[in-house]
Amino acid sequence: MLRFGILGCGSIGGFLGRLLARPDGPLRERATLVAVAGRDPVRAHRLATELGCEALAVPELLARTDIDAVAVCTPSGTHAELGIAALRAGKHVLVEKPIDVTLEAADRLIDAARHTGRTLGVISQHRFDPAAEVARAAIEDGTLGRITSVLIEVPLWRARSYYASGQWRGTRALDGGGALMNQAVHAVDLAQWLAGPVVEAAAHTGRLAHDGIEVEDVATASLKFAGGALGALLATTAAYPGRTTRVAVNGERGSVVIDNDELAYFHAAREGERPAAYGAYGDGNQAADRCPPPPEPPPRDRIGLLHQPHRDQLADFCDAVRTGRPPLVDGAAGRRAVAVVHAVYTSARTGRTVRLDESGNLTQDKGRTP
Repeated sequence: MLRFGILGCGSIGGFLGRLLARPDGPLRERATLVAVAGRDPVRAHRLATELGCEALAVPELLARTDIDAVAVCTPSGTHAELGIAALRAGKHVLVEKPIDVTLEAADRLIDAARHTGRTLGVISQHRFDPAAEVARAAIEDGTLGRITSVLIEVPLWRARSYYASGQWRGTRALDGGGALMNQAVHAVDLAQWLAGPVVEAAAHTGRLAHDGIEVEDVATASLKFAGGALGALLATTAAYPGRTTRVAVNGERGSVVIDNDELAYFHAAREGERPAAYGAYGDGNQAADRCPPPPEPPPRDRIGLLHQPHRDQLADFCDAVRTGRPPLVDGAAGRRAVAVVHAVYTSARTGRTVRLDESGNLTQDKGRTP
């Protein structure tokens, strides 16, 4: 049984707290919640009362010997600092996305985990969606053939009140970026998990609908993946009234579309199937066969998040600690998602195509080709 403390008492800290305070399914024998801590003592005590645990100051929580692991759910630009403190205090660390807002900070956190011998994971719960698991299996076993293109669409809306809800929101120092770093980093991670690492980006960004923030509310990019597939990315918080996030992966023998965490479309060529000269135009959807819909809508938390993906990622993290293996989403995976974000930002700033090496380092700029 892994005993957790949570740093950060906002919406995601409360969500994870509710999963840990009343564990069910795969968490029942794996995890429990001991305490929460945050910058606002009143908010921390309110959340602790709701969850039936203790409210502590951060140094007190890190000093407790009855806490084995810490979930870091604070503003993005503080993740590495707090995660390193927790690792040095002997705790395993699961950090909310993104791993941090700079690659240098991510490297410090990853190095601290290596030096302390503790487990480091990064929350990217969409890898645990059933639709994503079906898509990943079909890509890995060659069902879709060679992957040729990837589309990442995150067309969201955030009102001015959203950015005003926390002093850190929309700032370069603590948010690290806007629609791409904060909202779309999940979709970037999922696309790379499905189609392989991004190795080139050519991009544009803009702040078109929100005054008073330091970061972009629209980002577009042309991407190239290591296997040769080409991709297109849209991330925005200026698409009123907001639509669902969609990741599509297309191959020479099949295509898959994940929309709002569900398998919206799947088609793979069957043995002997001969496609029409002009394709199927969306017919032949095999999604229900590959991923049957549940008889009832899956439960969601009061902030709208599904329970199952986060719950399964927490269980995976607990098993990683117990067995000594890396979690499915480790520090390196979290870093690579942030590396793509920075490649997009660098390209938008310089007007040049940016390359990434196998480790997710920005290696060089080169002139755009027509």
